Amino acid sequence: MEQKVKREVIEKTVLPHIKNIIIVASGKGGVGKSTVASGMAVNLALEGYAVGLLDADIYGPSVPTLFNIQNQHPEIKECEGKNKIVPFHKYGIKVMSIGFFIDPKQAVLWRGPLASNALKQLINDTEWGPLDYLIIDTPPGTGDIHITLLQQYMITGAVIVTTPQLLAMCDVKKAIDMYLDEHVGVPIYGIVENMSWFTPGKHPEEKYYLFGKDGGEKLASQFNLRLLAQIPVTEDVCNNCDEGKLDILFRNTAVKKGFESLTDGIISFNKELSDKLNMQ
Repeated sequence: MEQKVKREVIEKTVLPHIKNIIIVASGKGGVGKSTVASGMAVNLALEGYAVGLLDADIYGPSVPTLFNIQNQHPEIKECEGKNKIVPFHKYGIKVMSIGFFIDPKQAVLWRGPLASNALKQLINDTEWGPLDYLIIDTPPGTGDIHITLLQQYMITGAVIVTTPQLLAMCDVKKAIDMYLDEHVGVPIYGIVENMSWFTPGKHPEEKYYLFGKDGGEKLASQFNLRLLAQIPVTEDVCNNCDEGKLDILFRNTAVKKGFESLTDGIISFNKELSDKLNMQ
């Protein structure tokens, strides 16, 4: 007699006060994913949206450094009978990271289930309040953190970050394949090509393609996705990120243009998606 296997039904957690949850992902580390997620959050806030940023890179959180709020611990307050974590406010953004709860000098030796539980606690127990966008900066790869987010939450869409380098794009393709899988059901907003070229500060008209050229455009074309933005790298970008001066980042015209293109693409994509749903 055959036994029927009972499948566990996973109910996704609804965050009623958050309109859009956007994952920033890449199959490759070192492509500047955290910088892209943070810059996107800052630019959306500058355009008047209520924005939250969650650093979900459990093993290598970068957001506290990018916002110059490392070595700080958030306040815990009681709200409606539950303890809630109060996010930090900077540049008009509500910021939360696992980095606020661990020693930055110490490695995080957590197995997948423990890391996933920590992620869910950060999302569910943070006092986000009403948000137009919650940006989630994820770790490299397609592991437990990604699976937890996709299974447990209603994700609006994903932004995929790459550099033009062939080696980077090989790994990024795996992340794209994951989101395009029919069982995942999360749309991809498009591709962001970071570190597209290097421009010397004293010679802004010059471009040096250190990691190759137009790799993001080729990747977008291969998967029939939008190329949302090409963001250059300069000495100022590196220094400002290391010093947590993200507001100064946008003084560079080319960098500002790249992030504006990115956020415009996200807003446009959401409008098109909303229009399609209204027509059904």
